[in-house]
Amino acid sequence: MGLIPQSFIDELLARANIVEVIGARVQLKKAGREYKACCPFHSEKTPSFWVSPEKQFYHCFGCGAHGTALGFLIEHDRLPFPEAVEELASSLGLEVPREAGAASPPRRQSESLYELMARVAQFYGEQLKRSERARQYLTQRGLTAETIERFGIGYAPNSWHEVLKRFGASDEARRALSETGLIIERDRASGREGERYYDRFRDRVMFPIRDARGRVIAFGGRVIDQGEPKYLNSPETSLFHKGRELYGMYEARQTRAALKQLLVVEGYMDVVRLHQSGVTYAVATLGTATTAEHLKRIFQLVGEVTFAFDGDRAGRAAAWRALENALPEAREGREIRFLFLPEGEDPDTLVAAEGREAFEQRLKNSALLLSEYLVRELGERITTRGADGRARVAEVARPLIERVPQGIYRRLLIERLAQAFGFQRTPEETAQLLGLSLAEGPAEGPRRALSAGRGSLVRQAVRLLINFPQLAARVPGSHDAALAASDEPGAALLATLLVELREQPAQSTAQVLERWRERPEGEHLARLASMEALVRDAAAAERELSEALGRMLAAAQRRQIDRLLEKDRAGGLDRQEKLELQRLTSELARSGSAGPPH
Repeated sequence: MGLIPQSFIDELLARANIVEVIGARVQLKKAGREYKACCPFHSEKTPSFWVSPEKQFYHCFGCGAHGTALGFLIEHDRLPFPEAVEELASSLGLEVPREAGAASPPRRQSESLYELMARVAQFYGEQLKRSERARQYLTQRGLTAETIERFGIGYAPNSWHEVLKRFGASDEARRALSETGLIIERDRASGREGERYYDRFRDRVMFPIRDARGRVIAFGGRVIDQGEPKYLNSPETSLFHKGRELYGMYEARQTRAALKQLLVVEGYMDVVRLHQSGVTYAVATLGTATTAEHLKRIFQLVGEVTFAFDGDRAGRAAAWRALENALPEAREGREIRFLFLPEGEDPDTLVAAEGREAFEQRLKNSALLLSEYLVRELGERITTRGADGRARVAEVARPLIERVPQGIYRRLLIERLAQAFGFQRTPEETAQLLGLSLAEGPAEGPRRALSAGRGSLVRQAVRLLINFPQLAARVPGSHDAALAASDEPGAALLATLLVELREQPAQSTAQVLERWRERPEGEHLARLASMEALVRDAAAAERELSEALGRMLAAAQRRQIDRLLEKDRAGGLDRQEKLELQRLTSELARSGSAGPPH
């Protein structure tokens, strides 16, 4: 694997979810134990692309494309292997290690920008310690020293050139500051070089915005007293794209508890105060409405999201925009809710007043499911009743429902609209009225075109090990030599697979396949992985593997007995060969596998 340790590749595949990786790029639909879609690698109308969460493996029965989560990034995103590892690691908040003694990869410009942002964040942190006014503001807002440190909160001094003076001593340094949005360039017609730039952030409490790996990529600054704008964010840069990032996501993923849901709020202080109160799954959009990219990233991590908005006009408008962007991501297995806060309250003040338990109870009891919020909002917007009202509902609802993927969720949403607005029709009739389709496609499991029976005993054993690699630890090492010496096709591969899996245990099909990616047999193993599993559970697989290996070893023993008997008939055996024949015959008799003499 070059400079990247194999142990890290194993860890990466153990922590990644191939359904999330592919689902962020291809619209998947659940079909039994697997997920299906139209293949992204060739044109087709009927889905033949299947993703197995059990194997952590994908396969197209149309064009034959197959692989792991890393393989998909390589093929779909057209990334070289190291970059695919970096991409997957970044999405999981992991840093890619390099083997000791290996040459470091070429330094990229973005790496120096990350270092610059880290140094500026440290500078802002130091300035906070020197500013009693800024510290007093944070204390009044209820933040503890531990929370301030955890989120890296700092202070930008009330100066036009402080960051510029400290970090912009050269032309190259000033270009870097400008590229990261830390300074702003004046009109070029102005005077001396030093006066052409000034600091973007002045006299503000500073909130570092981190990416999935914890690197500072931008800042948000809040005024301490009165002033406009209340919040000032970094501009779009090569490091920061506000339509993709969520403030607090890195911190949310660092908590010990498994991340099962996310709460999306509007402000930095809301996120910080919620985390401090124990609601450690809060994140915030960065000065923009919730985007489709935000939602894709959210559903890569969790299956449940709640949006919290003020109950005023602006809050309701923001909620409606969030709903419109959420509809393409609405499908079975996901839960999208909307919480509207009491007038004059925001999550920051509310959790401070009522505490975590009461706040989370409010989330549980008062947050509306997407379908309920949609029905409520349509009811308030369309006041006409009777046939005219239903016609208007159909007109407004049609483009919204069109955004929802085909499947069970779309059907349920149409049923809920019909129930709420008095459409006396079946779901199919209501869909027809709306000019929509309820086609869900066939619900059959993966095609069996590549199953082709069980094949040889060696083939069966290899397939079982690929699907249940943990079984290798239960196979006695005494079998290895016999398998390696066997002249049966594939036996040497099976022996190597057993030895390597015993020495380096794997937990998934994907881990096995990535270890064999560069070997000649790797493609053969991938084809076997694409076949339908012989059995579904580990206990049955262990029985099948034990039986297959037992029959293989017995067959090998019979072949050796035949060779010895033939030699005995031709010219006799020496003492050692006679003992070997006796041993093999006894072992076969004990195992019950001895057949009639040949």
